[in-house]
Amino acid sequence: MNRLLDFSPLNTCDRLKTLLLVFGLLSLTSCQAVSSNAQTPNLASAPRTLTVSGTGDVTIPTTVTQVRLGVEIQGKTAKDVQQQIAKRSQVVVELLKSRKVEKLETTGISLRPNYTYKDGKQTINGYTGTNTVSFRIDTDKSGTLLDDAIKAGATRIDGVSFVASDDAIAQAQQQAIQKAAEEAKKRADAALRALNLSQREVMGIQINSANPPQPLNVAMPMVLAERAQTADKTPVVGGEQKVQQSVTLQIRY
Repeated sequence: MNRLLDFSPLNTCDRLKTLLLVFGLLSLTSCQAVSSNAQTPNLASAPRTLTVSGTGDVTIPTTVTQVRLGVEIQGKTAKDVQQQIAKRSQVVVELLKSRKVEKLETTGISLRPNYTYKDGKQTINGYTGTNTVSFRIDTDKSGTLLDDAIKAGATRIDGVSFVASDDAIAQAQQQAIQKAAEEAKKRADAALRALNLSQREVMGIQINSANPPQPLNVAMPMVLAERAQTADKTPVVGGEQKVQQSVTLQIRY
C-alpha cells in the first residue's frame, strides 16, 4: 500500500493539528514584532522643548501698620485682676473702634498665679492677667493712636509690623508676574540663539506659587509703653516691602 496516498482519518487529523500549531506560532511572532515596534518611541517626531524660569521683583512702600498691644495687671486675687483687665480692656477696645481700625481681634487672654519660694515651699502671692489685641491702621495715624491707647489703659505694646495695602500688593504681584515672564523669555531667546535654534511657540506657562510678602517687624517691648506715657508723641515710620513672583515657560523649538 502506498503510504504517500494514505488519507486515513487519523493522519488527516494529525496534519490539521500540525498546521494549526504552525499558524498559531507565526501569528504570535507577528504580534510580538508589532507590539515591540509600537513601544519603541519615535524620537524624531517627539516635540523638542526648552524649559526656563524667570523671577520678577517689585518694591512698594508700606502704608499700613499692624499693632499688637494689650493690658497687663498684677493683683492679690484672681477676681480683682480679672475685673481690672476687663474694665481697662473695654476702654481700649472702644477707643480702637472709634478710630475705625481694621481687622481688630483678640489675640490672647491669660490669668496665671505668681509664686514665691521659701524653705522649699511654693506659695501663691498674687496673680498676673493679660488681654491682648491686634489691629491695622494707616501708618501716618499709628503713632497718635498708640499714645491714646496707653492713656486709655493699655500697658504693653508687643510689637508693630508694616505692610502694604491689599490693593497695592495685588497690583505689585501683576507687575512682578510680567517682569518674570519677560525674564524667562529673554533667557530662552539667549539659549536658543547660542545653539542656532529658533523659537516656535510657547507650549506651557506656569506661575509658580510664591510666599506672600512678609511684614516688616519692629519689636516694641512693654517698657516702651511706659515711656510713651511721658513722651509727646510716639514716632512710627514705615518702610518698603518686596513682592516677588516666578514664571516658568515651556517653549517648543
